[in-house]
Amino acid sequence: MTTSTNTPVNPPGSAGAPDIVDLPSGSAVAARGVSKSYGRGETAVHALRDVSLDFERGRFTAIMGPSGSGKSTLMHCLAGLDSVDAGRLWIGGTDITDLPDADLTRLRRDHVGFVFQAFNLVPTLTAEQNITLPVALAGGRVDSPWLQQIASTLGLTDRLSHRPHELSGGQQQRVAVARALLTRPDVIFGDEPTGNLDSATGAEVLSLLRRSSREMGQSIIMVTHDPMAASYADRVVLMKDGALVGELQQSTPEAILGALAKLGA
Repeated sequence: MTTSTNTPVNPPGSAGAPDIVDLPSGSAVAARGVSKSYGRGETAVHALRDVSLDFERGRFTAIMGPSGSGKSTLMHCLAGLDSVDAGRLWIGGTDITDLPDADLTRLRRDHVGFVFQAFNLVPTLTAEQNITLPVALAGGRVDSPWLQQIASTLGLTDRLSHRPHELSGGQQQRVAVARALLTRPDVIFGDEPTGNLDSATGAEVLSLLRRSSREMGQSIIMVTHDPMAASYADRVVLMKDGALVGELQQSTPEAILGALAKLGA
């Protein structure tokens, strides 16, 4: 696990916070000394404890751990959906730790994709309109050749005119993946993206995510509790009690399950 901390890290906004931090040039997302707590005093829950790690560009990473390990909190902080108490975060080389809300919203819109357990499609729009919706809301122009390439890669070419109720669960999640890919984001975050799918359809979506990483160079960070889902990733980061405790490279479901068992998951 990459946990380089050659440059001291100070809490955001603190005196002496460094202007330059030693970040690998190949990082799509990075964290240094990140801590996050909920509540105060004896009832405080320490969701993240001094977490430092890097996510390389073009790699598919899964984050796993027992319930309450901090994996979802870490993803929310990495994506700029939640603030941190200490440490710093980067997306695509941009320090997002202290960005004003408006700037952070623009950065997420232009540089981050999301694929959630719920498909989050607009029922009155076609598949194509759902895919292009973020670009339309931003007043941008759709890259039509790229859209067609994504649709072809994800097997959606003949489904673009269909509305969500005319699509299977797997097809709806493919639309969500296509929507995330359209802006060529620095990173796609997946929060249990196959949680609402049967095993066969889930495997199909996970294969598509892996292809997106390997064939399109897309960086993907996925939180999951499922060892089978995590086995599709290039790398599995393990957490317990808000801290990083290890990682596996291109591992099998059995090896991942064994590692989780040692953590009490």
